[in-house]
Amino acid sequence: MSSSVLYDVPGPRTRLRFRVYGVVSVIGIAALLAFVVYKFNDTGQFQAGLWDDYEYSNTQQRIVDGLLTTLKTFALAALFSLALGAVLASGRLSDHRPVRVVSSLVVEFFRAMPLLIMIFLLYYAIFTTSPMWAVVIGLTLYNGSVQAEIFRAGIKAVSKGQSEAGYAIGLRKTQLMVHVLIPQAVRSMLPSIISQLVVTLKDTSLGFIILFHELLFVGKSFAEQTPPVGGVYAFIPMVIVFGSIYIVMCLTLSSLATWIERRTRRSKKGTPPPLDTPATLMADPGHTVEFEPRDGRPEDPKAL
Repeated sequence: MSSSVLYDVPGPRTRLRFRVYGVVSVIGIAALLAFVVYKFNDTGQFQAGLWDDYEYSNTQQRIVDGLLTTLKTFALAALFSLALGAVLASGRLSDHRPVRVVSSLVVEFFRAMPLLIMIFLLYYAIFTTSPMWAVVIGLTLYNGSVQAEIFRAGIKAVSKGQSEAGYAIGLRKTQLMVHVLIPQAVRSMLPSIISQLVVTLKDTSLGFIILFHELLFVGKSFAEQTPPVGGVYAFIPMVIVFGSIYIVMCLTLSSLATWIERRTRRSKKGTPPPLDTPATLMADPGHTVEFEPRDGRPEDPKAL
C-alpha cells in the first residue's frame, strides 16, 4: 500500500467504507427532500393558483422596487460600517490609552447590543419618519464594531518584524500603517470582511419589523394580500421566491470577493529582475566585473 508524505493512502476496505457512507448520505438527503416535497404538496402549497400572481407586471415591479431599496440600504450600511470599522480599529491600535479605552468600550457595547433592539430604539426614538435610516444606522453600528475587530486582528497578524523594519527606516506610525501593514493585512482580512458584508446584506431584512419597505416586507405583505387558494395562503411560494433572491445576492457578493482576491493575488506577483548568473555572464562577452579588495585598489579579475 502506497503512502503520502502527509497521510496514508486509504486501503480497499476504507475506500469501500467511504463509498457506503456516501451512498447512505445521498439516500438520506434524497429522502428528506422527498418528505419536504410531500408535505408541501399535501398542504396544498404547490397549487398553481398560488403562483399565478407572480406573472403580473405589477407584482414584478413591486419585487424590483423592494430589491432596489434593499440594495440601497445595504450599500449605505456597508460603506458606513467599513468606515466606522477603520476608525474604531485605529482607535484600538492607538498609542494613547484614553483613545484605546473609548474605542474598546464602543466596540464591545455595540457588539453586545442585539441588532433588532438597536433598530427599534433608533426608529422609535430618532428616525420615526425615516425607517430606512434607522436600519442603516443600526447596521452601521453593529457591523462597524465587528469590522473593527476584523481590521485589528488582521493588522496584528502581520509579523512584528515588518513594523520594526518600518520604524528602522524612519517611517511614522501613520506611514507604517498605510504603506506597510494595511496592504499586507488586506489579503488575509478580505474573506472575513466579505463574510461580514454578506451578514449585513441579510440583516437588511430586519427592517420589515419597523414596516420598512425592503424586499422581505414586500414579500410578506404580498403573501398576506394575495387571496387564499383552497384555504391556503401563498407564504411558502413567497419564501421560495424571495429566499432565492437573497441567495443569489449573497452568492454574487461572495463571487465578487473571490474575483477581487484573485486579482489582488496576481497583482502582487511580477517578473523578477534578471540576475547576473554565470550563464548570463558567459552569454555576454562585453560584460566585465571589477573586483575591489579591501585596500580599495582595483584588481584584474584574470589575476585571480
